[in-house]
Amino acid sequence: MKTHQKHTHLEKRNTDRFASNEIAIVGSNCGTISHLVQQVSQKLSKHRLAYFDASHEKEVAQHQLSTFTFHHQGNVQISTLGKVNPYEQRLQFAQYDCVFINGNHYQGAKQILILDEAKEASVLKRLDQLDQIQFMVKLHHDTNYFSFLEERYPNIKNLKCYGIDEMDKITTHIERLIQEKTSNVKGLVLVGGKSTRMGTDKSQLEYHGKPQKEYVTELLERHNVSTYYSVGIASEKENEISDTFLNVGPFGGICSAFQKDPNAAWLVLATDVPFVNDDVIQTLLQNRNPTKVATAIKGKGKEFVEPLMTIYEPKSYPILLQYLAQGYSCPRKMLINSEVEIVEIEDHYIQNINTPEEFEQAKRDIKNR
Repeated sequence: MKTHQKHTHLEKRNTDRFASNEIAIVGSNCGTISHLVQQVSQKLSKHRLAYFDASHEKEVAQHQLSTFTFHHQGNVQISTLGKVNPYEQRLQFAQYDCVFINGNHYQGAKQILILDEAKEASVLKRLDQLDQIQFMVKLHHDTNYFSFLEERYPNIKNLKCYGIDEMDKITTHIERLIQEKTSNVKGLVLVGGKSTRMGTDKSQLEYHGKPQKEYVTELLERHNVSTYYSVGIASEKENEISDTFLNVGPFGGICSAFQKDPNAAWLVLATDVPFVNDDVIQTLLQNRNPTKVATAIKGKGKEFVEPLMTIYEPKSYPILLQYLAQGYSCPRKMLINSEVEIVEIEDHYIQNINTPEEFEQAKRDIKNR
């Protein structure tokens, strides 16, 4: 008997409780935990990191007016009325590579356990929460493992254990945990355009002896990028992604790709840039910066990045949706106003071909090279 499905099935981004990648630090007092996080964040400054803690104030004034105080250097202080909501926190933390959680107050999907004899009772109280311990940290070198830890987790001594003063080793281990969450890159070739000025489907034009969409796909797959076509019509082909965000151009194609797989980074490439070659793709991939929202190509003589020659990280998806909610469907606008890794190349490689005259000239240029 077929059961009724009340809600449409949508692919979800792989997240922990509050963030896409979170680590709760448990087992010591809040000051020790906070200090450890501060030391790690200084050494891992290339990553976007956050710290999720609870206020220790006994009484908090009820804010009837939310205040947002901005500093010219980019800092902001926020005072508002609100409670912890996992769905809202995932949006707030979506841009961070790792969120550290004070495990004394909130449970995290993964944990770092500090062995502190003064907090043995606290660890026992949270024993059920310690189901994915990544490594241990001894507050004192002569601290013994608690007997209840060995009883619950017989293999716990096989986990890495560092002294609290071995900050370089602790940081290296955490960086490895961050890198493990780096998404694979998939390719998205845009073929659903109207090609009004060209008068024919630009993805079918032949510059290199085959339709450009095939040439571009082979180009990406030579660099081990599994590639799909973005199409404007409904399709059930495995290598095609139909636009589900209609009438918003390439913006809709990018969002539709993320709807299909929100855990991938999408290398988006148009079919009207016939001078893109292996060197360009290799340069883009080698300079990919997953800590940023995207990695984008920019011509050296151009003012803005090329949104259709860009690797969009999973963290860009909620930002794209926020822009769409405000009535903007230009991916370049999002890129200009976000933290983006820019890769500069010669303008020639990103030349757009939009008219029959430009098409004929491009073919001659390619033939003569």
